[in-house]
Amino acid sequence: MLSLNRQAIALISDHADPAADVGLEEAGGQNVYVRHVGETLALLGWHVDMFTRKVHRDDPIIVQHSPHCRTIRLKAGAETYIPRDRLFEYMPEFVDSFQVFQQQQGLNYPLIHTNYWLSAWVGMELQKTSGIQLVHTYHSLGAVKYQSQVEISPIANTRLRIEREILECANCVVATSPQEQESLRSLVSTRGQIEVIPCGTDTNNFRLTSKAQARAKLRFGNHEKIILYVGRFDERKGIETLVRAFALLKVQSSQNLKLVIIGGSSDHMPDGEERKRIENIVNELGMRDFTVFTGRIGHDILPFYYTAADVCVIPSHYEPFGLVAIEAMACGVPVVASNVGGLKFTIIPEETGLLVEPKDIKAFANGIHRILFDELWAKKMSKQAALNVNQRFSWSGVTIQLSELYRHVLARSIMHDQDWSYKMPSINRSA
Repeated sequence: MLSLNRQAIALISDHADPAADVGLEEAGGQNVYVRHVGETLALLGWHVDMFTRKVHRDDPIIVQHSPHCRTIRLKAGAETYIPRDRLFEYMPEFVDSFQVFQQQQGLNYPLIHTNYWLSAWVGMELQKTSGIQLVHTYHSLGAVKYQSQVEISPIANTRLRIEREILECANCVVATSPQEQESLRSLVSTRGQIEVIPCGTDTNNFRLTSKAQARAKLRFGNHEKIILYVGRFDERKGIETLVRAFALLKVQSSQNLKLVIIGGSSDHMPDGEERKRIENIVNELGMRDFTVFTGRIGHDILPFYYTAADVCVIPSHYEPFGLVAIEAMACGVPVVASNVGGLKFTIIPEETGLLVEPKDIKAFANGIHRILFDELWAKKMSKQAALNVNQRFSWSGVTIQLSELYRHVLARSIMHDQDWSYKMPSINRSA
């Protein structure tokens, strides 16, 4: 129920359901971002409706997360999983469903925060028939993604056009790192307003706790050296690089090494094919006895895996931000990651982790080895990593910045002031 003293705003996340279980196909960093931003905005006094596409017939249409924050699942195509690259044709129906919901509820959203390029198109369509203020976060850039792909999706030209239009037409675009801002300016458009506000993490859930207790809970040995990967099975995530680096380490070291790979959904999904490919590589390298595939792990258990690990590896070919990095570091786990995108922003080299070139098997193996076998340095990095995340990337600090941005955008629309003079709030300026 909308309180009279609360301003209603909408977050649109067409393919990434904020109420979905993280780890399933299409459920990852964007889901976490939208869900936490929505819930924290509600604590700050907003009424937040988060709109996504209904994927399963039996899923409830409305999920109430808190008294003033809910997920609304809209009809847009068949109520089944559809890959992102095939969703664009259903976005007009998404727009229609959104407008019907608004009318039925008697709501009027003066501001919409869209997430990903498909949602950007929805936002721009809604803007044509109303005076909404539009804020956008990309989460992934086609202009970057297509640079590393041999076969380009048929939807590529449409995506690139919309990514340019939203930057030039939105009231403000939120980049999650200075590196993303730089990519937007160099690859997308020199026009449009950009503010840098990072992603965050739940520092109450992901925090420093006892490694011994975490290992006891998960039945890991105290003398094992545990290397951790968390994320989707996608070729662009670079899991093959990690597996081959791990095999190289096993050949070079007599230590009790274990690789733990968290994530994945069912075999019939696209990521199931990638998991089978990775499992085949593990078997070919003779690493099956030293590798654990846990499948999907809930956020209630995930902190134990981070805490139990000696190092977390993020071998992605590209990451606009990299939520896994800050989750791991919040738990005091040093990170070895690809020197790409937002990972260059979240990780402080030699202080909270190491950055190496993507796809470089030997460089990843060397980085992992340094952290595993220099224990004094690793302990120092552990403390610094947790401190850094708490100072820069808490959801409360991040969402306060977003809330202030929304208020400025709305105030500016009322005053019809075309001069952008927004100053980021002083909180979390070190980010």
